[in-house]
Amino acid sequence: MKLHTIDTGFFKLDGGAMFGVVPKQIWQRTNPADDLNLCDWATRLLLIEDGDKLILIDTGLGDKQNEKFFGHYHRHGEDTLDKSLGKLGYTREDITDVILTHLHFDHCGGAIHRVGEKLRPSFYHATYWSNETHWNAATKNPNPREKASFLPENILPLQESGQLKFIDEQNPQFNANITIRFVHGHTEAMMLPQIKYKDKTILYMADLLPSVGHIPLPYVMSYDVNPLITMEERALFWNEIVANEYILFLEHDPTFECCTLQHTEKGIRLKDTFKLADIL
Repeated sequence: MKLHTIDTGFFKLDGGAMFGVVPKQIWQRTNPADDLNLCDWATRLLLIEDGDKLILIDTGLGDKQNEKFFGHYHRHGEDTLDKSLGKLGYTREDITDVILTHLHFDHCGGAIHRVGEKLRPSFYHATYWSNETHWNAATKNPNPREKASFLPENILPLQESGQLKFIDEQNPQFNANITIRFVHGHTEAMMLPQIKYKDKTILYMADLLPSVGHIPLPYVMSYDVNPLITMEERALFWNEIVANEYILFLEHDPTFECCTLQHTEKGIRLKDTFKLADIL
């Protein structure tokens, strides 16, 4: 098995929304804001070579929305999904599976692209993986808090294509090396792939831990639909992470790809940061 970081550029979101009740004078130490109170966030994906499978976790923002939409999020950076795949000698046609942690636009926007006036899966030969609980929450009656993040053009073509399958929530073993963990605070049934790699455990954090600046338990995003549940889930995971020395892969941190946690007098805090490629 081999793991690769797939950088797809950066976007901006309001710092206050990203840190909830935490005062700006605290969160700006780790995530400085610009004059509009916007902070930089990565759209960093994970590519897994596992036997004859080439598995991509999440797909980033994509590029099919109009200028007005992207004007709200200020995409920037030189990296793209295709460039990052190309550096590894791959194209979209090589991807066999796409695991979508959840269906918010910054995680699944790249799953679908425009071909003329039609919307098609970006990965022609891939199976796309969600779960029934989350799919229903996103498509049948999305709550008003999340509705703007569940864009039909990112989601419905997946089902129409016939390439969509659901992870069994009662048997979340994706394959011999990947297990899917479920959390419900940020959104209903968000999936966290847990990967056995070089005698270590890598946990893909999605929006349970957007950045190292979010490690203290109360540092919960305003985007979370159930912030108290997020805090409970984080408390359980943080203890498990420290006890088992998990490595955390960070999707949104603008600087750090991976980190570990440790117990301190102030609670569980950052231990080390490093690149995925540095894992021995």
